[in-house]
Amino acid sequence: MRIFSFFRLKFLAVFIIVLCFIICGCSSLLNMSFSKSLPPMDGEQIVPGISQKVTVKRDNMGIPLIEAANMDDLIFAMGYVSAYDRFTQMEGFRLVGKGRLSELIGKATLEIDIFMRALNIKQVAETLYGSASPEIRHILDNYSNGVNAYLANAPLPMTLKMAGHKPEPWKPIDCVYVFVVLTLGLGQNLHEEIDMLNIAKQIDVDKLAWLFPIYPDEPLPFDEMKKLKGLDLKSASLDIEKLRQISSRVNQIIIPAAAASNNWVVSGKLTKSGKPILANDTHLPLTMPSIWHMMHLKCPEIEGAGIAIAGVPGIIAGYNGNIAVGMTMVMADNQDLFLEKLKQESDSLYYLYEDKWHKATSRQEEFKVKGQKDIITKIFHETRHGVLLNNILTDQPRHHLVPMPVNQTLGIAFSWAAREPDRTMDAFFSIMRAKSVDEILKYTSQDTSIIPLNLVMANKNDIAWQVTGRYPLRKKGRGLCPSPGWTGEYNWKGFLDPALHPSLKNPEKGYIGTANHRTVPADFPHILTSSWYYPDRAERIDQMMKAANDYTAENAKAMQLDVYSPFVEVIKTALLNEQTLKEMTAFWKDSKQSPNAEKAMALLRHFDGMMRVDSAGAAFCGAFLFSLSKNLFAEELGGTESQAYQSLLETFLMKYSALHDHLTDRCKDSPFWRGKRSQILAQTVLDAVTLLEKRCGNNTEDWQWGKLHTYYWKTDGTLLADYMDFVPKNGIKLLSGYFDRGPYPAPGDHTTLNVSAYHPGKDFDVWLIPEMRIIVDFGSDEPLIGINSTGQSDNPSSPHYDDGITAYREGRYQNFPFKEENIKTHYTKTLTLLPKQ
Repeated sequence: MRIFSFFRLKFLAVFIIVLCFIICGCSSLLNMSFSKSLPPMDGEQIVPGISQKVTVKRDNMGIPLIEAANMDDLIFAMGYVSAYDRFTQMEGFRLVGKGRLSELIGKATLEIDIFMRALNIKQVAETLYGSASPEIRHILDNYSNGVNAYLANAPLPMTLKMAGHKPEPWKPIDCVYVFVVLTLGLGQNLHEEIDMLNIAKQIDVDKLAWLFPIYPDEPLPFDEMKKLKGLDLKSASLDIEKLRQISSRVNQIIIPAAAASNNWVVSGKLTKSGKPILANDTHLPLTMPSIWHMMHLKCPEIEGAGIAIAGVPGIIAGYNGNIAVGMTMVMADNQDLFLEKLKQESDSLYYLYEDKWHKATSRQEEFKVKGQKDIITKIFHETRHGVLLNNILTDQPRHHLVPMPVNQTLGIAFSWAAREPDRTMDAFFSIMRAKSVDEILKYTSQDTSIIPLNLVMANKNDIAWQVTGRYPLRKKGRGLCPSPGWTGEYNWKGFLDPALHPSLKNPEKGYIGTANHRTVPADFPHILTSSWYYPDRAERIDQMMKAANDYTAENAKAMQLDVYSPFVEVIKTALLNEQTLKEMTAFWKDSKQSPNAEKAMALLRHFDGMMRVDSAGAAFCGAFLFSLSKNLFAEELGGTESQAYQSLLETFLMKYSALHDHLTDRCKDSPFWRGKRSQILAQTVLDAVTLLEKRCGNNTEDWQWGKLHTYYWKTDGTLLADYMDFVPKNGIKLLSGYFDRGPYPAPGDHTTLNVSAYHPGKDFDVWLIPEMRIIVDFGSDEPLIGINSTGQSDNPSSPHYDDGITAYREGRYQNFPFKEENIKTHYTKTLTLLPKQ
């Protein structure tokens, strides 16, 4: 969700300004310019729209406590403060949701707009808004009024001003647009199915199941892949590839298809205090600023603190004085692709369904692109299964959120479970105001929600877990693989009753943990997904919980910062097996790298699995996985530059992958080993050694994981620069040092609780991290502590733009006091908002 610190860079369209900044000392001039739009954090302001005084207190990291005399003023002030800290980000979310980003940015984001309009986010937002209760609409009204009051009384953020952008007034439904955009990435199967189509046009369908394992203890999905048998996917190859590119692009600016998280909750019978402890860290792309906006809200009717999203009223996860709530992705499969047989007639496009040709519905959308006079028109066609994604894309994608493009004898229709009316907005706010675990369980068992989450929760006496979301019931198949749409046999027949969603309260073992792993038995009667994440983090939660005595918040911190990888044992088993090692040693005997290869095996043998920045063993394991991907899969998939291979690399980020699965015993006979497993492993060790020698030095003592694996907080401007025209592209690159932060050595990887996921087979750059961490200890005088991964502000001249990065890297946490005596000493600045008399 890398939204839109990018906008702050668009002013670089005037190249002379860029040169002036460079010649005269760009940092001071930039700070001078950006500080003009930085509002004060203390003093008094007259704010029309509130009925009584509101105070906004800030701590040393700029995290606000908003105190109001009533609920209406509180929500109004939250909108005001959200815009104060993050309006550039809010505007980005809104424009993405409406498919209008190109009106601000230009042609670099046109494909994103086309993709988002194709998905008809407008319909989803209007359906949710129409289903909301009058009370919720009133809350959205108040929040929007607060945003607009800020825009009317404060300078426009410099990024938007210099881009010549005049934002429209914030409307209540804009909050819903932001909400929907953020939920889009929480159902990820669209991207996986597109990647599957790209791979299936390159290899025989019989091999496909080896590349899409469901979970280590579940059979490979050979039956599911039979749906593609006999289909001419090569005729649709161009469209499939373009679709993958665009979906990848979109993933960079909203929650991606590979978002993940950890949460766990411990009952009082295992804690030192005898009271529950809850911990949560949400794994999202490394963004500048973080998607999360930390906040504390307080009025007589409600109180709560934790993480919020700029643009949506309320606390998403945290503590409200009575309960604590944390969330992770279920990795839900609530999206399906249906392949359609199409024909074009003079009057319309038709699709085949149950032996009859049906006329596709159509809608026309117009796109304004900054810098272009002509309005671009696109017509989107829909079948009974959803919008056709063919031919909606124009160029190479700029963002991970948008799929690669897919020709036209086969249509590709997209079904998404978010299109039905429900009470998502009401359920969301009910959870925020709940006073007990039982209240939350009541809401979530009765109301359907489009948001597929693992909620863990606690109050002073109880702990619980509840799965939320909307899960399709399919007539046939499991939804992992695209389905023929013309037969009707794979259609959805409704959704799983929320009362049947997995749930657990006060388990005998005394704790509950989720980490995007399979949280239900393999024989669970309903399909929540076929895309569970790697099991390693969940295994580590179990290991550390079983080893903990008299559990405390310090134990929770240690778990959140833990960099042990259980998967190292799988690598050890694969490489240090006596027969395999003997065959590899024979392979190495004539190689100049043989001494270092043998040293690498000694490193691995003694490696403790801790992926520390100074660890040589961690460096070897990372380099080994990086090299194995190419040696194992590239030849069969057409080489490292082929779209099939690039699609496979993308799947490594989304779920339990073929790369990991092929190191287990069940894949020893996989056709991708080509009958020479030991030789491929031996060559991979040599390639890993070569990589480490090149990047770290010839001596194994110099090999360090942190020399390969780094954090780099980048704005969207940096990420999009290569796709822009000459002037803004080079201007952004020249000034990226003012907006971006890093690189810094990064511990961990995608299998550690302290996640720092990279792209195996592509590079070692960290792209997914715990964007926030919170812990709620009901036995503590002040239960809630937490930290964001960046600062509160999206203005780079603010002292709170990047101050969270240091605290985050050092593992420090911030207090969120609820008691008045602690509030008085914790907060250092106070801004008083006064009603207009």
